[in-house]
Amino acid sequence: MRDLGLKSDFEAVASLIDFAGLNVLDVGCGPGRVAREMAVAGARVLGLEPDPAQAEKNRAAEPVERLTFVEGRAEYPPGADASYDGALFFRSLHHVPLDAMAAALAAVVRKLKPSGFLCVIEPGMTGSNFALMKPFHDETEVRIAAQRALDLHAAPRFGSRERYAFRQLPRYADFDAFVQRALGQTFNNHQRERIETAQVRALFEAGRTAAGDFAFEQPMRLDLFRDPAKAKS
Repeated sequence: MRDLGLKSDFEAVASLIDFAGLNVLDVGCGPGRVAREMAVAGARVLGLEPDPAQAEKNRAAEPVERLTFVEGRAEYPPGADASYDGALFFRSLHHVPLDAMAAALAAVVRKLKPSGFLCVIEPGMTGSNFALMKPFHDETEVRIAAQRALDLHAAPRFGSRERYAFRQLPRYADFDAFVQRALGQTFNNHQRERIETAQVRALFEAGRTAAGDFAFEQPMRLDLFRDPAKAKS
């Protein structure tokens, strides 16, 4: 597994793919940060978001050239079959319901051109950031399920699979900034009392840096599948 180093989600995938002129689908785009970066890099991007509150925020945001946001589920991606150069899941596959992951991957692959690609970025289950989040937001089961779904329902549909690792350092000015970020995600139903505990505060304090802020290591995984037309029959 090749290590890409310290990178944002967009920097990691942009080191492997030239987005200029591509037509891509961002599945589970969240607030659309990476969708915007891909559009600025020259791609035509459709950001698909299942959460109604976040989807409405996306539609109301300042328009970006070549970027369109729609509300919808991963199992029902918009667009004609064989119409996208690529599809991407940025930290979103593990949010797909467990009983829908196989259908979602199959549906997305059908939307790809024969020479298309599927890129899936998922957080790892080690590092101080995972430990910090786990007491109130344990994603171990769904992240394992996402990796299993890639093995069973994505890999057989492509001619090749590339695996990469990279890492990130989420930073916060203080504990309140961390709490506000956790509570500000409309697609997660966090409860303040489960975050503001002695255990979480201790884990957070362990991330204090010499500069006085707080940083946590988050390993990331990137799976890049190419050429669905060359899949083994």
